[in-house]
Amino acid sequence: MGKVSFSKTEHVAKITIDSPPANALSSSIITEINQQLDKVEDDPSIKTVVLHGEGRFFSAGADIKEFTDVDSPSEFSELSAHGQKVFQRIEDFSIPVIAAIHGAALGGGLELAMSCHIRIVSEKAKLGLPELTLGIIPGFAGTQRLPQLIGASKAYEMMLTSEPIEGMKAVTLGLANFAVESDEEVLKEALVLAEKIASKSKPTIEKIMQLVFLAKNGQYEKGAKEEADSFGVLFVTEDAKEGISAFLEKRKPNFKDK
Repeated sequence: MGKVSFSKTEHVAKITIDSPPANALSSSIITEINQQLDKVEDDPSIKTVVLHGEGRFFSAGADIKEFTDVDSPSEFSELSAHGQKVFQRIEDFSIPVIAAIHGAALGGGLELAMSCHIRIVSEKAKLGLPELTLGIIPGFAGTQRLPQLIGASKAYEMMLTSEPIEGMKAVTLGLANFAVESDEEVLKEALVLAEKIASKSKPTIEKIMQLVFLAKNGQYEKGAKEEADSFGVLFVTEDAKEGISAFLEKRKPNFKDK
């Protein structure tokens, strides 16, 4: 029986998918991910989330065995809508979620990773949407997010051929932020990155999340106005005063998230 666990340090949460052998994303696993996000939202001290898979893979896809228990179009659509809703919640999240991808992120696993804000991969990790080999298509908004990240032409190629790409290629295409040499390094480097982000003031982190969301959804004018308004509001906060003082005094700031 698979599970999804939650742990945290001072400001960084870690959500771990542990559903051997391949961390397949059953509807119950997706529900558990959603429940762990509730814990993050309920803890104001958390500034960053790292999402990773236990064992050999980040996630090798949706739970195909679960499909055999479904026999109507409406039930399949409900499965799809459930995953889409949770993954959209991740994309809309007010704090950054980092996907630490080792081994493989295939099918639903890649769709989950694409809903995250930052993706770190191992050089040899396999990423792809191979659903067409099963006579089906991606169902967790993969057809929508992949073109946004790598462009329509490469998205057509990846989905229509069903051929995965390796981590280094994913970086080249913009599907991943950067690659590390081995699977063993991925989580470590993701946590290092998470701590760098968590060293910032939480109100500024949350505002960046909101503003970039507007930009990538084609709302430039609204985002620019919101940026100007927020610049004024944040400039007079305690953390802004501390940050400027720390810069002038050549020391690290001690933010209080106020």
